[in-house]
Amino acid sequence: MKYIKIILVTGLLFCLVDMPYGYYTLIRLASAIIFGIMAVTAYGEEKLSWAIGYATVAILFQPFLKIALGREIWQIVDIIAAILLIVSMIKTPRKE
Repeated sequence: MKYIKIILVTGLLFCLVDMPYGYYTLIRLASAIIFGIMAVTAYGEEKLSWAIGYATVAILFQPFLKIALGREIWQIVDIIAAILLIVSMIKTPRKE
């Protein structure tokens, strides 16, 4: 999961530059799926605060009922989501 998080962080940060609209749609879908999986996993591990955070971001990024926030606000959301992923990589111990 670590490498998937790194790829998603990179993808979210690429949203800060001007990209084709299809790229943003792809990142929204990927983010919703990945954050959804992370929410279910965190809930299963009884990490409720992480599960709520991941679920909130998954709902925000879901591409079916789009939330119109404007480009500037979406850029802030992208940065916050990337920071959340980075913190989760630091805080979550590796399974060996």
